[in-house]
Amino acid sequence: MAELLGKEDAAFMPSGVMAQQAALRSWVERSCTDAVAVHGLSHLALRQLDALSELHHLRVQHLTRDSRPVTAADLDHVAGPLAAVSIELPLRDAGYLLPTWEDLVTFSSRARERGVPVHLDGARLWESRPFYGRPHAEIAALADSVYVSFYKGLGGMAGAALAGPADLVAQARRWRLRHGGTLFTLLPYAVAARDGLAKRLPRMGSYVVRARELAVGLDTLDGVRVLPQPPHTNAFRVFVDLPADRLEEATVRMMETDRVALASWWREADVPGWAMTELTVGDATLDWDVKEQLAALSTLYASARTP
Repeated sequence: MAELLGKEDAAFMPSGVMAQQAALRSWVERSCTDAVAVHGLSHLALRQLDALSELHHLRVQHLTRDSRPVTAADLDHVAGPLAAVSIELPLRDAGYLLPTWEDLVTFSSRARERGVPVHLDGARLWESRPFYGRPHAEIAALADSVYVSFYKGLGGMAGAALAGPADLVAQARRWRLRHGGTLFTLLPYAVAARDGLAKRLPRMGSYVVRARELAVGLDTLDGVRVLPQPPHTNAFRVFVDLPADRLEEATVRMMETDRVALASWWREADVPGWAMTELTVGDATLDWDVKEQLAALSTLYASARTP
């Protein structure tokens, strides 16, 4: 991991939640402030029950709460010293959005001008690389510490890695122990991670190509919209002008009759009467003819419209 990400050292972590808490707490311990800045829609803000403030007593400031990637201007609006700033690639809860390479470089440069370490929430860094067309290490070089996941796009059982300067990673290992993360064995998770790196990492570009093909086809269906268009990664959001419960019922019926799962969930969208889900391309999707996939999705939506 250290070599792949171009960092001095790396540590295996049983979860990304632990990896990110360990990283940001370690940056705070070497700073004059306990303030860190994150996107208001990031996993750190929405999906970890305020762990940074509840467990580590960090002062969390939001760069923005808008449904878009962060910019250098957002960082400029955060006053006072910061122990670290985190950027999530891609921003999952805004539709798997990525900043342009130029915006990412500008953000990193602005942070370093202020003397603020950049932590990269790279849970889906593997999936983001095709968008930038650059080596993982070149992307990771814009950050001082990097977290990557082994169970999302790589299909591992669980687990993550935290990479960065050797002294920071050493601090993070201490926090791993304090969190109860230094388990008797992590071997099954490490084996699954290596398998995913060997088998799935080379296919990431193909996943993204297929996601874009699906997005183009879905956008031609009546009452269906895709965000973003084209997708930035192998995952994107699909909006349909039907209630979520109707789509849930149709999805379950198709599972029962055709043994095909086209969506794992539906929820109400912000626009009344519309529902939203997420589609993620992996091996199963890639091994299915794209025309057949689009036909199945079209059948699903038509079935949901039938009273």
